[in-house]
Amino acid sequence: MPNPSCPRVRATAVLAAGAGLILALSACSPSSVPADPSPAGSTASSLPDAHVHGLSVSTTGQVLLATHDGLFDITKQPAAKIGATNDLMGFTGGTDHGVLYASGHPGEGSDMANPLGLIRSTDAGKTWEKLSRQGESDFHALTATKSGIVGFDGALRTSPDGKTWTTVAADFVPAALAGHPTSDTVLATTPQGIRRSTDGGKTWTAVDSGPVVQFAAFASPAEAVGIEPDGTVHTSADAGATWTRKGKIDDTVQAVAAAKGPEASPTIWAATASGLVASTDGGVTFRPAEAS
Repeated sequence: MPNPSCPRVRATAVLAAGAGLILALSACSPSSVPADPSPAGSTASSLPDAHVHGLSVSTTGQVLLATHDGLFDITKQPAAKIGATNDLMGFTGGTDHGVLYASGHPGEGSDMANPLGLIRSTDAGKTWEKLSRQGESDFHALTATKSGIVGFDGALRTSPDGKTWTTVAADFVPAALAGHPTSDTVLATTPQGIRRSTDGGKTWTAVDSGPVVQFAAFASPAEAVGIEPDGTVHTSADAGATWTRKGKIDDTVQAVAAAKGPEASPTIWAATASGLVASTDGGVTFRPAEAS
């Protein structure tokens, strides 16, 4: 779990869309490596896989990592593999505890279609069921809202139930999608800046005054976090309409998650090239979140 000095999460788990389509890079490539070394001073990652596509933190403090090699519980030491080995390119949480959605490619020996389409787990990743678009869609960007699922598989799509889909006309390609399961506000990160929807992904507007972030996550329906390709952290108190610059993560960020903290500031986690880091002061400072 996070470092003992990090407070436990009290709110519903909020997931970041993982390292989906990286800004101006390939789907599996991390962002440009900053010149400074990681805060931990380590060049070897403590994470179970070098390719991280999603990160979640539950209300119980369980930290889940979606990777090329499947899903891992990194609250355990060493990290514990959960369920079958699948390449989880897209990853997000649902409205209920233990509900996860994912997409990507089946692992060796799997009888699932390639690509996976949209799959769902109701037991925190132990087992998965097929929902839709098996053999058709690899959702690299994926998030859940109050009214359904928003995903990008080369086209931007919305679904009220994960089974029937509507294609949305969009003039942007999202690197990541971020939503909150109790709100219909969605953020899309793009090389041109943040795009924002307040109707579950049906229509979008540009956040002209916002930063160009690569990763985003909601800590609550109103609180959002964004991280630039160089690790600069921004937060928003109005669901992504306006942003404030905070601190910086001096490492290669691959995925981010946030949750409402016990104090005024959200708690933020980031999977980096060197391991998991956490902030309890709203993104001003980060330190290694060591598993116990």
